[in-house]
Amino acid sequence: MRNFLKHVKRSAAVCAAALAGISLFPGTALAQSDGSRAGQGDGSRAIAPVVGGTRATQGEFPFMVRLSMGCGGALYSKTIVLTAAHCVNGSGPNTSITATAGVVDLQGSGAIKVKSTRVLQAPGYNGTGKDWALIKLARPIDLPTLKIADTTAYNNGTFTVAGWGAAREGGPQQRYLLKATVPFVDDATCKSAGGSYAGLVANEEICAGYMQQGGVDTCQGDSGGPMFRKDNTGQWIQVGIVSWGEGCARPGKPGVYTEVSTFAGAIRSGAAQLGG
Repeated sequence: MRNFLKHVKRSAAVCAAALAGISLFPGTALAQSDGSRAGQGDGSRAIAPVVGGTRATQGEFPFMVRLSMGCGGALYSKTIVLTAAHCVNGSGPNTSITATAGVVDLQGSGAIKVKSTRVLQAPGYNGTGKDWALIKLARPIDLPTLKIADTTAYNNGTFTVAGWGAAREGGPQQRYLLKATVPFVDDATCKSAGGSYAGLVANEEICAGYMQQGGVDTCQGDSGGPMFRKDNTGQWIQVGIVSWGEGCARPGKPGVYTEVSTFAGAIRSGAAQLGG
């Protein structure tokens, strides 16, 4: 487990409980005190909203989900949300989470709210790598789902990130969904950022961001949300899950995401186990 004061998950839950103040968009989001993005501007890795982003339009990303513990997620199926492991507390029955979908404005009248029934956290998750989890919903949400990558062919180019997290490091959570684009950063370059990045877990984590200038990233509250791009047929495909970063949108400090293709088989098996 990475040192929490250096490397914070990008989930608002962890921030609220430990550091209070996460940004979601251009950095990453945290949910638990295990080193994911959840801290504020003290050099720690905190979960935050999309920094350097702009508002998404209604219906632009219909698979986006906001989770009541302060994380994001995406509809893997109509009854299952794919999010980050650090956003949940283990596996088993869980009716405490509310998923909000169908709107970019969390206070919008058309918001669909559904309770959870069960959670599956990635087997073997210990705060480093394997940062994925599934949340089973009490009833289906009739919206488009986001397919996941099962090959590394899409681990390149430019990605889209979106979330309701902080729009700046240490800032408040957002009412409106923000979006931004970030470029792929190869493992060697990401590790060269030093600090917690030197411990990047190859094949389990993927980096993205503007290494030289920074300015765009996910942040506190964005944890668990998807990093996605278009596939060869022009459809959205999820390549990463917002996990952690040192601060938000800092030069030389890219966002770190769960490498979805590595866990595609396990995610599918987990979804089948949950009946989704």
